Amino acid sequence: MSRLSFFRQSGWMLVAGVATGVFMWAVHLIAPRGLDKGSYGLFNTLVPILSLVGVPAVGVQAILAQQTAGAFIETQLRQLRGTVRVLLTATFLLWLAGAVAVFILRDHLLRELKINASAALWITVFAGLFLLWTPVFSGLLQGQQNFLWFGFTSIAGGLGRFLALFIIVYLLGYGITGAMVAVLLGILLSLTLAIWQTRNLWIGPADRIIWREWLAGVVPLSIGIGATTFIMNADMILVRNVFEEKTTDFYSAAGILGRALAYFVGPMSQVMFPKVVQSAARAERTNVVAQALGATALLGGAGALVCTLVPWLPLRVVYPPEYQMIAPLIPWFAWCVLPLTLSNVLINNLLARGRYGVVPWLVILALGYAAALFLISGRIDPSQTLAAFKTIVRTLGGFGTITLAICVWFTWRTTEHGVRGSKGAAAI
Repeated sequence: MSRLSFFRQSGWMLVAGVATGVFMWAVHLIAPRGLDKGSYGLFNTLVPILSLVGVPAVGVQAILAQQTAGAFIETQLRQLRGTVRVLLTATFLLWLAGAVAVFILRDHLLRELKINASAALWITVFAGLFLLWTPVFSGLLQGQQNFLWFGFTSIAGGLGRFLALFIIVYLLGYGITGAMVAVLLGILLSLTLAIWQTRNLWIGPADRIIWREWLAGVVPLSIGIGATTFIMNADMILVRNVFEEKTTDFYSAAGILGRALAYFVGPMSQVMFPKVVQSAARAERTNVVAQALGATALLGGAGALVCTLVPWLPLRVVYPPEYQMIAPLIPWFAWCVLPLTLSNVLINNLLARGRYGVVPWLVILALGYAAALFLISGRIDPSQTLAAFKTIVRTLGGFGTITLAICVWFTWRTTEHGVRGSKGAAAI
């Protein structure tokens, strides 16, 4: 029954992921045709930057999912409510500090990212607030294993973004500013549904949280998941900074298609996480990790194989004919993103069990990746577009493979099959 439950819930989340992906993909049917040349590349730079803005709150979703899954008595529920209220305040103050920093550096940011419409930058900043709040309520949904609405909120976010972009950009012609407004509205719709569905968890009497214990969990979760988020998204910032605006459109198209695999199989980890938390809290054995890893490898590998055999097909479906020139890059992207996708399954398992020994290594890798991108930026030849793009993607794949190897090592060490045995695992 446990296996059936996992695959039923995972199946629904895959359906939700596919539906969300279809709407997110449909955005890229509209955006290249509704935006000016170069603005599409800017759109696909601001959206990943928005993802990086949410990195400080990534651990928030994980820790709240962990806390919600383990809340069995009223005292624990009161602590959970206190945590939610403090987090909403803390993330607002964090966002406010970031908004002030953007205001101070606005001229530098507008110049380096080649942003002609400053309103697009400020709408992105404003969207960051809702993006910081979203993991709070998504974590509650995930922790109570309300995957029905967890999936619906994801679909609503994708559908809302697509419809808003179609109306604001394609029909009304509001350009990059309108595109970021569409992103903002999609995030807001998803957040509103999550708030409504979790009201029974955050409304009611609350206790003060014990900061030392709470931070001991949220900091490694944020850093661990945030490190892989950085590795997955930082390349677009380099490309936008080094290459001409129109050229970045082509790279961002390949990136969207290649990274789609990671977003497609990501729900496996989301279903797995609270189940691992509950099994660890009750000292129960579970094979949900092996199921999630196997399904992720199978689906991700099949997707990468399709991208290798017919890389031109998704480009033909989504983009204008001139984008076919980037087809040779899509197989590279698909296979180079796959190790990071598998790593996320293992990372979620380790963090759900409180095995934080892997976190410092993930930080080192993220810093190493940032240094590698900095070195690449001074050595690649922007005139050799495809060769330069392959160098950037291969670098992503190399660090993704190292990440997977480290995650496999720590996973092996923390099981009873590892060389240190179960006693050693308990000490990690």
